[in-house]
Amino acid sequence: MAFSNKLGNLVRQGFLTGGVHGGPVPTTNLLTSVRYMSTKLFIGGLSYGTDEKSLKEAFDNFGNVTEARVITDRETGRSRGFGFVNFDNNEAASSALESMDGQELHGRSIRVSYANERPASGFRGGRSFGDSAGGYGGGAAGQNDY
Repeated sequence: MAFSNKLGNLVRQGFLTGGVHGGPVPTTNLLTSVRYMSTKLFIGGLSYGTDEKSLKEAFDNFGNVTEARVITDRETGRSRGFGFVNFDNNEAASSALESMDGQELHGRSIRVSYANERPASGFRGGRSFGDSAGGYGGGAAGQNDY
């Protein structure tokens, strides 16, 4: 929620400073502000042997890691091949992203990006209302969900 409020404020500031006065909306400043306010990174392409301890150790030298999570399958307990790393400050997260994206960890090339917030909706699957075909509705767990 705080992320949404911050983003909304940045968008409003951009429209007020650029849009009302007729100048261009400063989208690069907006994107830079959004990029650097996140301390949570999405880590994709993890080896199935990577656990939370080894993920934390891989990112510890960039700053204080407050949490490292490897996402596992509910039924099998096996890693789903991605996870998240939280830092205590934006600079550490930014440094880790720049240094670790595309690097090898436990024999696999990993992808590192800023984590997206999970949608606010509580409905995340199952049959959607009005779906006569009986398919899955709602959102399936995606790359940057947490």
